[in-house]
Amino acid sequence: MDDGILDEAYQRLHRTGPEYRGWLSNHGPMAVEALARHGHGGRVHRWLDDYLRRLDDLPRGLRPIDDWRAALGDPKRAGDWLAHFDRELRERPWREVLGTWWPRLLPGIAAGATHGVIRVGHAVRVLRTDGAGPERLAELGQALGYWAARWQPVPGAGPLTGRSGVADALAGLPRISTQSGGIRERLGRLPDVPEWAEAATTLRAPESPAESERTLTELVHRTGLDYLRFGHGEPVMLVHAVTAPTAVLRTLPALDPALWAPSVAGAWSATAAVTSVYAPPAPAAPPAVTPDAVVPAEVFARAARHGDAHVVKLADAVLDAYTATGDGQVLAAADYAGQLI
Repeated sequence: MDDGILDEAYQRLHRTGPEYRGWLSNHGPMAVEALARHGHGGRVHRWLDDYLRRLDDLPRGLRPIDDWRAALGDPKRAGDWLAHFDRELRERPWREVLGTWWPRLLPGIAAGATHGVIRVGHAVRVLRTDGAGPERLAELGQALGYWAARWQPVPGAGPLTGRSGVADALAGLPRISTQSGGIRERLGRLPDVPEWAEAATTLRAPESPAESERTLTELVHRTGLDYLRFGHGEPVMLVHAVTAPTAVLRTLPALDPALWAPSVAGAWSATAAVTSVYAPPAPAAPPAVTPDAVVPAEVFARAARHGDAHVVKLADAVLDAYTATGDGQVLAAADYAGQLI
């Protein structure tokens, strides 16, 4: 990865806020990290030249975060949360800050249509694999701050109490009857779905850290394949059924193993909720895939040329799934997203 290009991109992006046009998530830090990681650093600044035009300025703080519980989920305190984590990450090691705040933020994993946790996952990957630096620590702080400001629980989520494997749990997810409105309105309809209460916790709880990792790996893999069957229903939003658990999976190695099983429960709640409120009731026949269409480097190159942040991030996620499973079929989800979006 071209570290210099990514750090320069972070510098440009950190003058902007985590949202724009009221509540749309700033995808810039996530997309440029994926582009730089997969050898497309030459595209990063040209991509940013266009993307930065839509973004808002960095929000100003009102007052320090003193009662963090009361401030969770208050978007008016976004500037305060960004300043809070910037200060914490200057004073404490980043793994210590992450370990303190991950269990506090995890119950609100729906924050920003799951973009809070997704942005954290990208930031943690850089710190874990490429080392720390001022811009990278600042990015983790902005990611955590955004998650805190938009903190939002999934209705009915909680500890996993079921006995279902990943495939059966996904197959049994219900759908809301009225699929309209934004994600906040849709999530609010979940408690009215009779089957949701059981579906929200039906996944079998992992009994060890190794099983936690396997469960999340399978969840990312199968949701990537499900995108080929359901993505036509809501091409953009259903990307997050894949990228949210990917972000959690990437963060696990930086966490105490005692947090891994609760992290699986959080990832499941995000994927289950996004699927239930956006996926159509009936699947479509998946697109035909030829072997020459699923060469990993070429799959990401096509996503990079496409340029949409969701296509780029989905390609990044399914490349992880392919690396873990060897299933070339999952790579086709990125091209399919590129056709739909």
